[in-house]
Amino acid sequence: MDANETTFNDMPKMIGKIFQKIERVEQMLYAMRDNFEDTIKTKSSSEHIPMTLDEACEFLRMKKSTMYYHLGKGNIPGTKKGKNYILYKDELIKWTELGRIDADMRTPDQINEGYLNGVKRKPDFRK
Repeated sequence: MDANETTFNDMPKMIGKIFQKIERVEQMLYAMRDNFEDTIKTKSSSEHIPMTLDEACEFLRMKKSTMYYHLGKGNIPGTKKGKNYILYKDELIKWTELGRIDADMRTPDQINEGYLNGVKRKPDFRK
């Protein structure tokens, strides 16, 4: 049926065809989402590799002094064990993709816990 030849009596058939097409598009989107989530899960688990500072500098193509500066400011996610920094490849990739200097790598639960453990004010009884 052509859109120009459609009559009022043909509308239920046309609407049925539209619904079928929408259902097919939804199924394709769900399949794409599932494939994407599976890719992300396997990619993030396979790239959680600890790196030394030298390896991270080479990976990010960054000077060592710049890396120390950002690590000291807390801009780059990393942990310090003794004298050495340990950086994870997937966290560095996430940090570069975010494009933010102040990337917060904590989970929402950790952020909430930080708020709860923060400085508490004394009640003002003068009122």
